[in-house]
Amino acid sequence: MSSNMPQISVVILCYKAEDFAPIFVSEMKKVLEKRGLIYELVLVGNYQRQHKQTDRTPQIVTALAMNDIQIRAVVKEKEGMMGWDMQTGLNVATADTIAIIDGDGQMPAEDVIRVYDKLIEGNYDMVKTYRNLRYDGSKRVFVSKIYNFLVKILFPRVKARDINSKPKIFTREMLDKLQLYSNDWFIDAEIVIQASYLRMSIGEIPTKFHVNKNRTSFTNTATILEFLKNLVMFRIKYWFNKGNII
Repeated sequence: MSSNMPQISVVILCYKAEDFAPIFVSEMKKVLEKRGLIYELVLVGNYQRQHKQTDRTPQIVTALAMNDIQIRAVVKEKEGMMGWDMQTGLNVATADTIAIIDGDGQMPAEDVIRVYDKLIEGNYDMVKTYRNLRYDGSKRVFVSKIYNFLVKILFPRVKARDINSKPKIFTREMLDKLQLYSNDWFIDAEIVIQASYLRMSIGEIPTKFHVNKNRTSFTNTATILEFLKNLVMFRIKYWFNKGNII
């Protein structure tokens, strides 16, 4: 491996993070440097057209990248939701090990090191967290339990405890085998389902999920219904493909 080649790319989803983005980036840099890793950060600061004049996130992540050679910024007008953001970040990540984490502080930056160490030590294809302690309210805990129950009913090979939890970290080899189509909130499930049906080895570690003090949650009734629709459609696609998940 070239001395300039990062050992890990961390894709940070910064949608509407604004002033919290530099704080979280600083935390992430500290834990990666303490671990002694050669890294790159991919800050995804995509924006909605109607919020172009009010959402300062694109300017903030662009400025961070201009002042740090270890940071790359992805700033585009959105053509989808979280799934589209995630894919635009993955497309520019260069390392052979790629982590994805939300940049809102609900999941600690230190978790990236924890999943990285388990990935390397356990020779997994992917490692992710599961939220064993949650402080984001009983409603979201209930919805999450329903999500995970339905995924396991419809896709019995999925053994992961918490589909949507991040950070997720995986090898370049695994990423190249996935065919990700989701442009919305379903992408976390799509990654886990495809990896499970490709018989990739998946490890999990517990984490704490904190309250988001910086903005309101993007999860609402519409996103719940969207997830359920996508789950059913993905299962129908699986049937029509005669058991081939991709």
